[in-house]
Amino acid sequence: MERPDKTRYYLDIAIAVSERSPCVRRKFGAIIVVNDAIVSTGYNGPARGVSDCELGCLKDRVKAPHYAGYDWCPAVHAEENAVVNAARNGSKVLGGVLYIVGRTPDGKLTESVPCKRCRRIIINAGISRVVTVNEQGKIIEYDPKEWIEEDSRWYLENMQSAGNSLK
Repeated sequence: MERPDKTRYYLDIAIAVSERSPCVRRKFGAIIVVNDAIVSTGYNGPARGVSDCELGCLKDRVKAPHYAGYDWCPAVHAEENAVVNAARNGSKVLGGVLYIVGRTPDGKLTESVPCKRCRRIIINAGISRVVTVNEQGKIIEYDPKEWIEEDSRWYLENMQSAGNSLK
């Protein structure tokens, strides 16, 4: 048996974390690693004490596409939960690497791109890098610093178009 490199090792652990997700649509698992040690984990699911999705998926009922319709979903995202769980336990995430993996109900890999809300949390938490895989298992890395520029551009463009529509 071949020993996996550290990136695959951490991604495999994120896959194991995703198995705790009660989501019937897609399961995500995230871990945060600081100085080569796992300091936190998180998976997508409702807030502590809130009903799980045992009655089905509201997003499916309203036919909301992936990466949209968040108002119809009671879940806290895996990235959010990993940061929150670190805070609950007093763990430092500044400068850490967040590994995230998503899977479909049949176990296939699915895209794991953090949404705008999660990107903002990752930026504010001081996470230095995000590592995930695409549907084919190819490793993809993101630099949260690039999201700062993207989010600023998004805000300015939307402010301009909102201003033009108000005139």
